[in-house]
Amino acid sequence: MQALLVRIFGLVPDWLVGLGLIALVIACALLVHKLVRAVVRRALGSQNSLALPILQRTAGPVRLALCLVAVALVLPLAPLDDELRRTLTHLFAVATIALIGWISIRAVDLIAGRYLQRFRVDIAENFLARKHVTQVSVFKRVVDTLIIIVAISTALMTFDSVRQYGVSLFASAGAAGVIVGLAARPLLSNLIAGVQIAVTQPIRIEDAVIIENEWGWVEDIASTYVVIRLWDWRRMVVPLSYFIERPFQNWTRDAASLIGSVILHVDYAADVARIRRHLEESARESKLWDGAVVNLQVVDTNTRTMELRALVSARNAPQSWDLRCEIREKLIAYLQREMPEALPRDRADISPPLAVYDVPRPAQFARASN
Repeated sequence: MQALLVRIFGLVPDWLVGLGLIALVIACALLVHKLVRAVVRRALGSQNSLALPILQRTAGPVRLALCLVAVALVLPLAPLDDELRRTLTHLFAVATIALIGWISIRAVDLIAGRYLQRFRVDIAENFLARKHVTQVSVFKRVVDTLIIIVAISTALMTFDSVRQYGVSLFASAGAAGVIVGLAARPLLSNLIAGVQIAVTQPIRIEDAVIIENEWGWVEDIASTYVVIRLWDWRRMVVPLSYFIERPFQNWTRDAASLIGSVILHVDYAADVARIRRHLEESARESKLWDGAVVNLQVVDTNTRTMELRALVSARNAPQSWDLRCEIREKLIAYLQREMPEALPRDRADISPPLAVYDVPRPAQFARASN
């Protein structure tokens, strides 16, 4: 085979012939993968919702595996010198390690996706689904991180210089180990916090939270951070350790329903009973009220006004906010239209000043005048 290649490519260097042959078989492997994938896709059709995602997610690893198989078959036959052959063999070993890590990550993704197909998060009562989605997402990212670390470590250990350097570091175990430990502390603390969050569930995917005086929803829980989707479409990125070490508000920890409050300041002449009846009527007319809680109380007073607090409940945090705004507008309009005397106002007692002749004079001045 080598003699035939030399006669055909007599004017071309051997190493170039070998590299060209390797490139040719890689191109053939990619072409074969494309043809086989098209045939399999056509055979499965567009109705197979299970096989098509698997075919899509495994396309990259399968493509790399076919290329490595083709290189493994042609590498012993390629006219290469010993040094170049050793280099290509080393690269082949590194690529094989990367392929194993890639396949492992894809396998974890497929298993997690298959498990989560049983749960739906697009329904009202989705606490169990969000619990499992959160746990699987966190554990999947932790496992993916470990796989990547192991794969990179294994690939680096194939280099003699790196292996000797690592052995010397482990042997010394001195200041370098301390520095590496301090540098890796934030990463390790966030990874451990991720496991704690997956087990204890202080937050879940799509939980409504208040953090750093910002209100939003938990959009994504990564291996080291959490993405909060704020109410104005901004994104807040918070380390995982924050939710273990610092307090925050979770509005949907056990239930999505919330009680919203509306504060009004009215005059002492206000008829609280009439305002309470109008509040109940307004809540019944609203599509946002869940029918659970509606109440009005005088919660405070000062020298000018009474403070009224209206309580209304809704099914979730966004509806609670909208219901509060709706009730506030209706109550203000009712006071302006039906009870203007209840609007806050200032009072002043204005009387004419006393005249000089009306002021009683002391007795000694009266006797002197007589």
